[in-house]
Amino acid sequence: MTRPLTSALLGLALMTGSVAPALAAPCKDAKGKFVKCPPKPVAKKGPCKDAKGRFARCK
Repeated sequence: MTRPLTSALLGLALMTGSVAPALAAPCKDAKGKFVKCPPKPVAKKGPCKDAKGRFARCK
């Protein structure tokens, strides 16, 4: 009973460990060298609200 559980946990740990390096630094220049990634554009959020949570005019 513990053997399938152990193998499932081991498989999950291996899958999550392999994802992090792939997302570490995806930006490369034309020569294949790592460079600083450009800033991502800020996505516009939903309607603007004031401190009390009521809808307000966006600035």
